[in-house]
Amino acid sequence: MAEGRVVLFTADEGGERLDKVVPTHVPDLSRAMAQRLIKTGAVTVNGQPSKPSYRVQVGDEVVVRVPAEMPEQVVPEDIPLDIIYEDEALLVVNKPAGMVVHPAYGHTSGTLVNAVLAHCPQVADVGGPDRAGIVHRLDKDTSGLILIAKDDAIRAALQRQFKRRQVAKTYLALVEGQVQPREGVIEAPVGRDKRQRKKMAVVRSGREARTLYRAVEYFRNHTLLEVRPYTGRTHQIRVHLAWLGYPVVGDAVYGRRRQRLLHGRHFLHAARLRFTHPATDEEVEFKAPLPPELITLLKQLRRS
Repeated sequence: MAEGRVVLFTADEGGERLDKVVPTHVPDLSRAMAQRLIKTGAVTVNGQPSKPSYRVQVGDEVVVRVPAEMPEQVVPEDIPLDIIYEDEALLVVNKPAGMVVHPAYGHTSGTLVNAVLAHCPQVADVGGPDRAGIVHRLDKDTSGLILIAKDDAIRAALQRQFKRRQVAKTYLALVEGQVQPREGVIEAPVGRDKRQRKKMAVVRSGREARTLYRAVEYFRNHTLLEVRPYTGRTHQIRVHLAWLGYPVVGDAVYGRRRQRLLHGRHFLHAARLRFTHPATDEEVEFKAPLPPELITLLKQLRRS
């Protein structure tokens, strides 16, 4: 199979959206295709992934990786979904660890989007190409609740709540060490790590980030925390807890390099989600139980 091609260009005009600029330099790409490539990381600006809405600046170096065979849409796959709640407006699912939420460049199978499209074909373009109505995201190795809207109006209403910080998200995290004080607020800006650009870090130039935590249970060398992110920065909980000196157990990126208690995932679970239902205007709350492997680990720690 052919490997596709790479198109490089330097922007000579500024102000236009990236998803409009790309098709002008790669004429065989439609705007929808350009959006798909941008969202899956196949388009970079100055060496970094971007968003379709990014306003291109004069001098930006843009790289577009166009695969040889580019499907018009992500294929629905009959992957079992752990459905916590469903009605005509929205869907709440419990995502397992190890499942990627959105398709990425070179990885268009086995994602939550593939599974949702098989369950609800009508959401294919809700939120844009290949978004499948998904309102927010979780890291691959984080399990727990994800909210999916069944039409654009519902999705927009839910996104407004997220933007206004009216959605209460509660996570359970097992961390290394005995956390002191027992509860607190971590306020430290989060941005790209200056040395390792694929990682996030607490950096002075980062965006405001605030995380609330409370110790639920102490073990000999670990603490089970209830964590509530007030803001929603990439990897925020993991970065903040590691910065505080208490990395999440099993975190292969921000954790300590030693024998891990978990394999193939970290101990971070989106356990509760509370918001106002856009269709009924009523406050609703959903819960997802801890997965068996996390329950087993807690039992082992209690016995030790």
